[in-house]
Amino acid sequence: MKIGLFFGSFNPIHIGHLIIANVMVDQTDLDEVWFVVSPQNPFKNPRSLLHEQDRLRMVELAIADHFSFKATDVEFHMPRPSYTIDTLTYLSDKHPGHEFKLIIGGDNLNHFHKWKNSEQILEQYGLYVYPRPGKNKVLEHSNVRYVDAPMIDVSATFIRKSIKSGFSVKYLLHPKVEEYILDRKFFL
Repeated sequence: MKIGLFFGSFNPIHIGHLIIANVMVDQTDLDEVWFVVSPQNPFKNPRSLLHEQDRLRMVELAIADHFSFKATDVEFHMPRPSYTIDTLTYLSDKHPGHEFKLIIGGDNLNHFHKWKNSEQILEQYGLYVYPRPGKNKVLEHSNVRYVDAPMIDVSATFIRKSIKSGFSVKYLLHPKVEEYILDRKFFL
C-alpha cells in the first residue's frame, strides 16, 4: 500500500488541507493519506499551538467521513522536536508492507535542504509536491512528483485571527471542526 504522509501542526486543520489530501488520494497512485499531527514543529513557536490532543481531535473530526484518510499521533510518542526523517524511519519499521511518500507544498522546497537528512528523505521516500502561492523552488529529482492541485491560499493564521476578531470562519473549516473550536472558545 502506498501512503502519503501529510505532516502539519493543523492548528487548526482547514479546507485547504482537506482539498490537497483529497487531490492526492484521488488523482495520484496514493492509496491513503495519513495526517501526521506534529506536536512541535522545529520551525514554529510551540506556545502558539493548541494542545496536541485537541489538534488531533480536530483532524479526526474533519476526516471521519473519508475512508482513505487517517489521523496519526505517532509523533506524540517520539522525541521533540520531531523531525520528518525520524518519523518516516519509525513508520517504515512499524509498517514494512507500506511505501511512504511525503506530501509537501512547493513553498517547502525553498528550505527543504535545511531539513534533517533531506537527501535521505528524497532517496528513500520521495516527495509529492503541490503548488503554493509565491515562488516555489523546483527540485529536479526522480523521486519528486509534482501534483496539479488547486492553489488554496487559506492559512490557519488567518483563521485564528478571524476567530479572535469575532469574524465568521464558515466555509474555511469542516463544520464539526468549527463547532469544536467555538464550543471550547479556542483562539479567542
